[in-house]
Amino acid sequence: MNILAGKFGGRKIRTSQKLPYRPTKSLVRKSLFDQLSPFSFGSVLDLFSGSGIFGFEAASRGANSITFVENNQAVVNYLKKNSDLLSGPEYIFHRLDVFKYLKTSDTYDLIFADPPYSKYDMVSLTQSVLKHLNKKGKFILECEKGQAPFMDASVRDYGQTRILYWENI
Repeated sequence: MNILAGKFGGRKIRTSQKLPYRPTKSLVRKSLFDQLSPFSFGSVLDLFSGSGIFGFEAASRGANSITFVENNQAVVNYLKKNSDLLSGPEYIFHRLDVFKYLKTSDTYDLIFADPPYSKYDMVSLTQSVLKHLNKKGKFILECEKGQAPFMDASVRDYGQTRILYWENI
């Protein structure tokens, strides 16, 4: 899997077919980051990190710190290996359930979540996440196209993927 642009553009991150993740498709990532341009988000939180491609793409585009929250230890090990290949920003890793992590008081400029589809209550997740968003920060939630928009989200569809956006103005 390749990072699309920025200082690490074209570099590959390591992945494993044995690990349980669904990386965000490159077309969706390109569109998301085009919409975030010019990229001015210092602190990024990547929830349900999986391959970590969203966080690494943000690092490539200039984020100062990337926090990955992932419950699977083997996946966290891959995230750490990839971070060693992409030095520069501060990488922080939490092997923890996302909802437990969201009980902390940390805040971020940009938060991305790609939870397993249909496994979580998206409204409850969003309410918890929005408490961690800095002023002028953005929250991006990847979900299945059948997910109805809620809480005044902006919506974009890419095939069977739906992206919901919130901004803390």
